[in-house]
Amino acid sequence: MIGFIPFALVLGAQASKKGFEPAGVALMTGLNFGGGSEFAAVHLWTSPPHVLLIVAITLLINSRHLLMGAALAPFLNGLSKRKALMALFFMCDESWAISLADARRRSGEKQIPAFSLPYYMGASSGLYLTWVVFTFLGARLGPVLGDIESYGLDMAFPAVFFVLLKGMWTGVRAARPWVVSLLAAVGACVFLPGAWYVVVGSVAGAIAACLQGGGRK
Repeated sequence: MIGFIPFALVLGAQASKKGFEPAGVALMTGLNFGGGSEFAAVHLWTSPPHVLLIVAITLLINSRHLLMGAALAPFLNGLSKRKALMALFFMCDESWAISLADARRRSGEKQIPAFSLPYYMGASSGLYLTWVVFTFLGARLGPVLGDIESYGLDMAFPAVFFVLLKGMWTGVRAARPWVVSLLAAVGACVFLPGAWYVVVGSVAGAIAACLQGGGRK
């Protein structure tokens, strides 16, 4: 949650520069809850806004949630549809990573159920509230703080993901799909316009993981 604060402030400050009201920022982050797509939406925002372009880019960047949800789905079988949909609404990269790791650990220890809904919702709700509150504060304080990016707070965004990767590290062999995903995403970022690197990297990593899993069998 602490790691969310710096880049939530950055997003709120950027949005205020584009004319967003603080309440509008909180509404956007509360309904969408996807940092990458929200940064893209704010970056693309004009007056009047190109709504279809922003919606398309948002869908493109958030498409990684399809694969994240698919990875988590086997552990949600014991939940009702209402509880499963609620859990998936609050899913973000960080809550997904730590909850998937926890579910796999509990499964390995033969704990039933493997997926702990209280653990997941505790993590997710804390992250959700931190994100919404501090993007709102960033929009309120942006004009006062000036160029908030000059403080280097945007470095928190990649730093959080490096910490998540370290927590999910189980060895070189298991990390091979990560390398495939990285190389594919970098290539797509260089040669393709827009945010296609998100889809290309995700799909390439998923295919590499499937092939690697099939090879073990």
